[in-house]
Amino acid sequence: MQKHITSLKRLVFIISLLPLSWLIYALLTDQLGANPIEAVTRDTGVWALRFIMVTLLISPLRKLTGINQFIRFRRMLGLFAFFYASVHMLLYLGMDQFFDVHEIWLDIVKRPFITIGFISFVLLIPLTITSTDKMMKRLGGRRWKKLHYLIYLIVVLSCVHFYMLVKQDKTEPLIYLLITFLLLGFRLFIQHRRNQSTAL
Repeated sequence: MQKHITSLKRLVFIISLLPLSWLIYALLTDQLGANPIEAVTRDTGVWALRFIMVTLLISPLRKLTGINQFIRFRRMLGLFAFFYASVHMLLYLGMDQFFDVHEIWLDIVKRPFITIGFISFVLLIPLTITSTDKMMKRLGGRRWKKLHYLIYLIVVLSCVHFYMLVKQDKTEPLIYLLITFLLLGFRLFIQHRRNQSTAL
């Protein structure tokens, strides 16, 4: 069983790298349009959001299917969300702002969608740092869970950031917002049932 899980983890790891591999290939073969850096920056941000949402889907899938092994992949998927968010942020800081601290600060202050994106990235950092078993034990299960509830705020902020970024067809960000609200609704429903059971 352990060997099977290890093989699946390797497969998930390889699959999780495919979006970046494709973007590098498309960049090198000039398939990203007139502004390839902007395309890579946007797409890495979208993939970060997708990985966050897949991470949030793990618990509902486990509860609906009864397959507890899904939980074994959540940490890896969460780390890939941070990885793609970091690439997205570094491309923005380096290729768009050339690491000019003054211009970066002005951009964060003046453009709300940049502000929201920056906040969601900063909130991801403590979740990534505390993703290990050692940090979970150090914080304690209850405090660790409370901290990691930030993921719901992060996914909402990320969806709003994406919605504000898109200038024309907003269908895709609206779909992500809908999925986010469904996930939040499912979480609230489970919490309500749990509270009722405790009261009984």
